[in-house]
Amino acid sequence: MKLTEVTLYTMKMRMKTPFITSFGTVQDKTVIVIKATDETGVIGWGEGVAFDAPSYTEETAKTTLHILKDFLIPIVLHREIAHPDEVNSLFQPIRRNMMAKSAIEGAIWDVYAQLTDQTLATAIGGTRDKIAIGISIGLQPTSEQLFQVIEKRLNEGYKRIKIKIKPGKDIELVRAIRERFGTIPLMADANSAYTMEDLPLLKELDKYELMMIEQPLAYDDLVEHAMLQKTLATPICLDESITSLADVKRAVMLGSCKVVNLKIARVGGITEAKKIHDYCVEQGINLWCGGMLEAGIGRAHAVAISSLSGFTMPGDTAGSSHYWYEDIIEPEVVVENGFIQVPKKTGLGYKVKQSFIEQSADQKIVLSKRLGFINT
Repeated sequence: MKLTEVTLYTMKMRMKTPFITSFGTVQDKTVIVIKATDETGVIGWGEGVAFDAPSYTEETAKTTLHILKDFLIPIVLHREIAHPDEVNSLFQPIRRNMMAKSAIEGAIWDVYAQLTDQTLATAIGGTRDKIAIGISIGLQPTSEQLFQVIEKRLNEGYKRIKIKIKPGKDIELVRAIRERFGTIPLMADANSAYTMEDLPLLKELDKYELMMIEQPLAYDDLVEHAMLQKTLATPICLDESITSLADVKRAVMLGSCKVVNLKIARVGGITEAKKIHDYCVEQGINLWCGGMLEAGIGRAHAVAISSLSGFTMPGDTAGSSHYWYEDIIEPEVVVENGFIQVPKKTGLGYKVKQSFIEQSADQKIVLSKRLGFINT
């Protein structure tokens, strides 16, 4: 395959409710949509999912656009690519910028799946017809409001509840949930809000039999997480600390975690995600697919990767209607009784609403020459 044109759209999508974590609040999400056109006319779609501020990782929506436009797309534009796995190697000279890499690589995977008459899930090795889904619930103004959200999501059939915690909203919150809802599958996500000085508090969480505590310590730490895991009965899940297969190997060697949250964008794309999946299966590490408040294209990619057999826990790929008034794909991603059906149509399996994207975009950049770009 050979890309002859790549179009970048930026747009703002308003969330139905603010999503609050220990590092901030998101209500209006910037979405970067990548439209990659092959020389045969086949169109593949990718999505840039970085936030506006460098709070989750160092990347932002603006840096994603810059790296795509000025570095990554020129590497793949008008280049013969036999298989999307090649893109991972082509991008090696560019340090990090994982979310930018993932955005264009995802579009290339979509082109490849269509050219080979496969679903994206099948093209990457997926075998499942449906995937189990949990739900991530942001911090709420009051405990009672949190309980109402949890009850609603349980009634909708979600297979696991993830809550956000931070200092001052942790032990009492978890205790209250256990008292109210009993032994529901429950995990807590700290988003790096704690240090080893909080060890007594983190050890106290053991009594509540959580499925896992996600990323309690620093975003770039593996050593102290290993020290912490040795003292906790609760499995530690790493999120921000895992940006590559090499990170997973180091984490396993050190004993830093028992669970990995795999996000395609955080590790630089589907190819690297597949490598991590295979290694976790080999090492017996539990694996699940996290979320980045994606719009429909990124959500479709998450559905596809979650169809791989090694995902042992429900992921965070909730239905589109949980987040958006209107998504950029149709049909929207729907959760029924806690499961999402893996689509059977070739490529993404969903139709991208190009006219809606065109109307909603506040910027459109068309790159068609090997060197340089046309800003429209």
